Amino acid sequence: MQISDLPYRDPGVPDARSGPRFLVWLGRGQLGGQFKSLCWGLLHFSGVAGLPYTVGMGIDAVVDRDSTRLLLVGGLLALLGVAISVGDAMLHRTAVTNWITAAARVQQLLARKTAELGSALTRRVAAGEVVAVSTGDVEKIGWFVEAVSRFLAALFSVVLVCVGLLFYAPELGVVVGIGVPLVALAALPLLPRATQRADIQREKAGKATELASDTVAGLRVLRGIGGEELFLGRYREASQEVREAAVRSARMWALISAIQVLLPGALMITVVWYGAGLVADGRIAVGELVAAFSAVATLLYPLRHFEEIAMAYSFSRPSAKRAARVLSLTRTDAAERPPAAAAEAPAPGGDLYDPETGLLAAAGRFTAVVCGDPDLAGRLAERLGGHPTDTAADGPSVLLGGVALDELALDTSRTLVLVQDKDPVLLSGTLRELFAVPASGAVGAGAALAAAQCADVLDALLQSAPDGVEDPMDARITERGRSLSGGQRQRLALARSLVTDPEVLVLDEPTSAVDSHTEARIADGIAALRAGRTTVVLASSPLLLDRADRVVLVHEGTVAAAGTHRELLHREPLYRAVVTRETEDEQRLDRVELAQLEALTEIEESA
Repeated sequence: MQISDLPYRDPGVPDARSGPRFLVWLGRGQLGGQFKSLCWGLLHFSGVAGLPYTVGMGIDAVVDRDSTRLLLVGGLLALLGVAISVGDAMLHRTAVTNWITAAARVQQLLARKTAELGSALTRRVAAGEVVAVSTGDVEKIGWFVEAVSRFLAALFSVVLVCVGLLFYAPELGVVVGIGVPLVALAALPLLPRATQRADIQREKAGKATELASDTVAGLRVLRGIGGEELFLGRYREASQEVREAAVRSARMWALISAIQVLLPGALMITVVWYGAGLVADGRIAVGELVAAFSAVATLLYPLRHFEEIAMAYSFSRPSAKRAARVLSLTRTDAAERPPAAAAEAPAPGGDLYDPETGLLAAAGRFTAVVCGDPDLAGRLAERLGGHPTDTAADGPSVLLGGVALDELALDTSRTLVLVQDKDPVLLSGTLRELFAVPASGAVGAGAALAAAQCADVLDALLQSAPDGVEDPMDARITERGRSLSGGQRQRLALARSLVTDPEVLVLDEPTSAVDSHTEARIADGIAALRAGRTTVVLASSPLLLDRADRVVLVHEGTVAAAGTHRELLHREPLYRAVVTRETEDEQRLDRVELAQLEALTEIEESA
């Protein structure tokens, strides 16, 4: 896999049972890249491992005054230099490729899972954790995948040096052969504690990120109530906890690094001291001592990769665990239905029916739904789109034309039914890019913008656009539309939903942030543009309800009444209380007046 080939056509189905299993699955998916990196690493580290023996041979050639052998050693050194240089360059290239491709695969998997779960994701996983997984954790996972091949090549070079010394200088080779494994494994007892401290640091960093995300999202409200300093103080405390945890983790890794420097130095001193005695006794040549010394000095380089792989695994394991937790989520508590078992899409023109609440949205009609509980309205909107919440995952599925939505393939159900929640998100880019969404093609951007009453939004975008931009469709929208007001963002999101022209459009409070005059015009625009298409609007505004063909009142999870807006106002006190925001005293007075009116009617009829 080359970087130019990214993104993957299909990132695959991950093994998300645990963090280590996910890392193994990710590594298996890049065996080709790992093999290339390993081969170049072997070339590089073999060249490094061959330097000590070549230098020793050169020393012996000088001592023996053998110019032919010295010339041969010079050529061998040049060859080793080429191998080291080429191997190092290509090792770095292939290793970085492995890193980037692994990170890209994880990001694609997370993006696919986010699209699959929709708004249900942030109810099951904290938003800060999602941000941490998709940013820092992705890099740490890629780091471990990239470090594996370099570690294996470094391990090979260590074994090669030790075995070579056993044949080249057996007396010193035994010392090096015993000392090197001790040096390599000396830090092993400290790794569990270092890993534990790294886990604590990651956990605290995730909580701090979540707190920061929540604070930024609610900054406008916090300013309104004067709560910025309170939440800023909480973030300071969380930030200090992260700093203290990072310092404790860094101390442990500093101790491990110190051991990796101290013990090889002690081994080098031992080799030189023991080797000098052997040279003095005439048991080995000077070249053999120089070769042994150079070999131990050379081993410091590959031994650093032992520390790196330990750090990479310690840092990536909790990251992989978090990624696996997100990737293991499904739309419902049951496993996702395989594509082969997916039902066929229903014929156009079917009614939308929710067996749980009894709500029926007739095909081709404008149906308004009134719920006294905003949370109930949000859950109902998700059910109508085939995305039940965890608490309602075991309930009966919503039917479209008699076909259960959860039996359809995910792409099919989302093409048929589009749900716009009460807090839609605008991505950064031009307005033209915002409307580049899957659509039927029957509704143009101009008609959708007009129906959503976006004329002032277009003017505002054009005024803030750089010089030379004449078409408002080429004007840029900032991240999440922060440069626009809440009402302007809401209307642009509504226009984007209208452009898609799905068979069924479900809107949750689409006009909650606009004034009454604009709301009335939007209601007329929706009714006109969606004529002959099934539209369900969850709202409590009389202006929207009055334009609906049919209004349904949902109370305590079931349909309590249905009719036109004016009919329900006259005969349903509960509906009137929700729509007109009557207090309990006013509702009690209405019930008394209604009872008196009914009694008076009965007297008149009996007379």
